[in-house]
Amino acid sequence: MNASKKKLVVLSGAGVSAESGLRTFRDSDGLWEGYNIEDVATPRAWRRDPQLVLDFYNMRRANVLEAQPNAAHKVLAELEEHFDVHIVTQNIDDLHERAGSTNVLHLHGEIFKMRSEHDESLVYPIREDINLGDVAEDGAQLRPNIVWFEEPVPMIERAIPIMHQADVFVLVGTSLVVYPAAGLVDYVRPEVNKYILDKNIPPVSRYHNVIAIEKPATEGAAELKKILLEGL
Repeated sequence: MNASKKKLVVLSGAGVSAESGLRTFRDSDGLWEGYNIEDVATPRAWRRDPQLVLDFYNMRRANVLEAQPNAAHKVLAELEEHFDVHIVTQNIDDLHERAGSTNVLHLHGEIFKMRSEHDESLVYPIREDINLGDVAEDGAQLRPNIVWFEEPVPMIERAIPIMHQADVFVLVGTSLVVYPAAGLVDYVRPEVNKYILDKNIPPVSRYHNVIAIEKPATEGAAELKKILLEGL
């Protein structure tokens, strides 16, 4: 790490990946690809119909494999040349990494990992489908390594100090309605410039030093890069 570089912290959400063709559940009145969230993304759903949950995430995994990083992902990766960039993302895809970002923390898990349904520490890579009967080394059924609704978000504890250390903060593609992730903005120091990139700016009036860029992520990221480089 170059100590002379300012620390640029990014909190990213589904709006970044949407322009790569990955749908979000917020787009369709609580439906995600035609499914009710409570049917595919909760522990109760898993207990009730694990086959349905596996099918749903197997489809999501295939979708991510087909998707490509867009201009917003690439701009955030390019900014590593000028800043010490840390991305905290709510997204389960790997598009930030494929674009070239090297410091990415996934709050809600990763689609290309699976784990034992009983032991969260038994995590394995997965590119294909997970099937009923596929078991971890403890003999338990394998499930997506995703943080479902109603489950704790352990990575929050790692994300909080990253937020507090930001010299520049960027919020991109998130509506600030999913907690505890939305609460991370509260840990950014008041004096830090906070760039908000979204086609629909979320409620941020209680924060200081906010610069709103009301555009889709790809357009907003290009404008952000211009502003940040002019300020160096």
